Amino acid sequence: MSSTTRPLRRAAAATAGLASLALTLTACGGGSSAAEDDGPVTLKVATFNDFGYTDQMLKKYTDEHPNVKVEHIKAARSADARTNLTTKLAAGGEGLADIEAIEVDWLPELSQYPDLFTDLADPELEGRWMDWKVQQATTPDGKVIGYGTDIGPEAICYRGDLFEEAGLPSDREEVAELLGGEDATWEDYFEVGRQFVEKSDAAWFDGATPTYQGMINQVHDAYEDPDSGEPKDLASNTAVKDLYDQVLTAAVDDELSAGVEQWSDDWVAGFQADAFATMLCPAWMTGPIEQNSGGVDGWDIANVFPGGGGNWGGSFLTVPASGEHTEAAKELAAWLTAPEQQTTAFETSGTFPSQVEAQESEAVQSFVNPFFNDAPVGEIFTARAAAIGEAPYKGKNYFSIHGAVQDALNRVDISGEKDREKSWEGAVTEAASFGG
Repeated sequence: MSSTTRPLRRAAAATAGLASLALTLTACGGGSSAAEDDGPVTLKVATFNDFGYTDQMLKKYTDEHPNVKVEHIKAARSADARTNLTTKLAAGGEGLADIEAIEVDWLPELSQYPDLFTDLADPELEGRWMDWKVQQATTPDGKVIGYGTDIGPEAICYRGDLFEEAGLPSDREEVAELLGGEDATWEDYFEVGRQFVEKSDAAWFDGATPTYQGMINQVHDAYEDPDSGEPKDLASNTAVKDLYDQVLTAAVDDELSAGVEQWSDDWVAGFQADAFATMLCPAWMTGPIEQNSGGVDGWDIANVFPGGGGNWGGSFLTVPASGEHTEAAKELAAWLTAPEQQTTAFETSGTFPSQVEAQESEAVQSFVNPFFNDAPVGEIFTARAAAIGEAPYKGKNYFSIHGAVQDALNRVDISGEKDREKSWEGAVTEAASFGG
């Protein structure tokens, strides 16, 4: 799951401070399990956005474990959760929840300090998740620091009513073919957008940055060398620069972008104002779209994605080693990420399971979403998940470099800076300060 495409800069200092505390906190874990505690155990679970962990789900666990009380703490944005996590880890872990949810893009940094987290490896759970999902949370020395929750297979969400008004087909299968079908390319997506904006007052997509997110996730090693782990020279990184130019040409020159930043007030208001007709749509995005589009009909989902398959986001549950009840927390984290709970979370909030068993379940395969014109979202996102070849390489500087490029895109697409080359040079300068 993801709540923002931009990193939070003020978290960088806290993350940098983790190194000095890694050895200090090595021995902070080792709490007893709930089954071994004499008295009641309160376990705090910190998440963000909507993981699908309803009061009813958590009550099911406490009914089965009467000596456990679960307190759910939910941040409004992943950026807030990240700041809280990195700041408190750097201060020794005091005040962290027993279970802390994290986004996939935080893992390269956090994996440098495995002693700050409980090892969640468990032979009984082997084979539960998709292989690449487990690998994302496995440190170089083989420690598993996170249990996978959702993944973000991407499709295209679109406003069928706006398509019809612009003279385009609105049937989801026809839309998939319109955008290129199995051979869809980014140029196909942008070309249909050009046709759309000629006949509509709405923009084609919400913003350049989220569109770039889908494009860059298809590059195996966008910012760093997978052999050395060192950052690539952004100034000569033609793969990244080409995508930067391509998306800004579409967004600004062709006027396909609504020029709003995801999760901003303008973005939220845009759903009610018919501001844009399509969005790159990882499974977890269906929840925010529905939440922000109350009273607006017409949303649908096409089983297609430019460039093939793509995964955007996905989260994990970690157990900080500083907790008092690490074994009990590990048991709860395993339960929350079991196939049954992942299936329930998908039905509740659209977070697509990272487990094959859950994906293949009848509950997921037969699930339709009434808000999206009864789209068979279970089938669609299972197909989109199957199109994902592998997870891209993301080293310890990925988050920071990616943020510098996103900021450059926002300066042009949202702030209206005319000189995109100057904005790119700003990203190059900022990225040069990362590394080592």
